[in-house]
Amino acid sequence: MGKFIYLTATPEALIASMLPPEDFGEYLSTGTKKRNKGQAIFFEVDLSQIEQLIDMDSLNRRCVPKPDGSPKNSVYLSVYKVLEMIPLSALKSLYITTDNGYTLELKRTTYDLSKENKSKLYLFQELCPVSPMVASELPPSAFLKRLTDGSTPIVLPKLFFVELKLGDLATNPLKGSVDYLPFANVGHLRDCLEALKGDYEKHMKTVQRVFSGSLLYRAIGSGFYIGSRDDILFYPYPSLTELEDINYEFFRSI
Repeated sequence: MGKFIYLTATPEALIASMLPPEDFGEYLSTGTKKRNKGQAIFFEVDLSQIEQLIDMDSLNRRCVPKPDGSPKNSVYLSVYKVLEMIPLSALKSLYITTDNGYTLELKRTTYDLSKENKSKLYLFQELCPVSPMVASELPPSAFLKRLTDGSTPIVLPKLFFVELKLGDLATNPLKGSVDYLPFANVGHLRDCLEALKGDYEKHMKTVQRVFSGSLLYRAIGSGFYIGSRDDILFYPYPSLTELEDINYEFFRSI
């Protein structure tokens, strides 16, 4: 049995496991006896790139098959400043799991800055190491850079976040249709977005301070972003039509 290393985002942790990604996602979201229920979001990490950052002796001693021969589900390696520690180059595919255990793999692709739309508003759910929901007039790359380059009083070493759909509100916060938006406090969201259209020097407004722990998968826009300063990794999210063809079980569960 091989060993896998995973960086989970909610909560932040570095975990070794003998389970491949799909099985690990099911384990995190439903537990060993199907009594647990909750989403999971995690990266597979290239072990060869982090061997000098972790206790390999402890890993090899603890991540072994159980007495009955079944694979070890999880061995926690770190729960503090994990994202900060792991180099971006070590991150492989991103996996997101529904609360009933279906896992979708998202592969990293090159991010094309030339395709960013700078004339609309955005809604970002930050996931790690902090987790507020933020409205911004900055496109993803500029949003990431602003929070990690030291230009603001609050500086993050790295940031992992996802873009959420705004529909008509991206260009018309006050009068745009919200028929297909699943957000609870739409009035507050409208106010935050409208403030950004004025002379608002911060370029971002906090919509929700605390992440509920449950991401609305149907509300995901372009995809997931992670990086620091000018280094950005992009994990595109398929449209719902594409998703139905790619992973029907996952699609049906969201």
